[in-house]
Amino acid sequence: MARGRRNQNEDFSEGFEERVIYINRVAKVVKGGKNLGFTAIVAVGDRAGRVGVGLGKAREVSNAIQKGNEIARRNMKTYPLSDGGRTIPHPVMAEFRSTRVLIKPAAPGTGVIAGSAVRAILEAVGVQDAITKVLGSRPPINIAYATIKALDDLEDMKMVAKRRRIPLEKLKR
Repeated sequence: MARGRRNQNEDFSEGFEERVIYINRVAKVVKGGKNLGFTAIVAVGDRAGRVGVGLGKAREVSNAIQKGNEIARRNMKTYPLSDGGRTIPHPVMAEFRSTRVLIKPAAPGTGVIAGSAVRAILEAVGVQDAITKVLGSRPPINIAYATIKALDDLEDMKMVAKRRRIPLEKLKR
């Protein structure tokens, strides 16, 4: 498949949820005036532990969203969830440039307490209960990438047991 072009036979309605996090208008000043363009940050997830984030750039908003959607689908990863898929297994903090994101698990019924970019990503991955805080600088793209980096740091009990080379039963005690 050529870069930036979509195969007409490709089916994008596979049960994924698309969330547009942020749209930004950009301008390049040239001899004849301004060339306007748009960037769109898009999160795509299946609400069952998989999510991806993409940054699309184009001359029109709809094309930027479409490109962001395709990039997000290519970047999808699976993340461990706990409590029957309601929350994350443990607190985690990640940093991207000067933005830090803290995500903590929450009791059932709490809901996702988060700002727009973090909320969109967590809801797309399927988290229903979490408490978050964004620290430092707050550009939406940095928040989105810091959130993905935090999700990358998550480990479930099986991964911890394997890394520590101990049986899972001994770890649960």
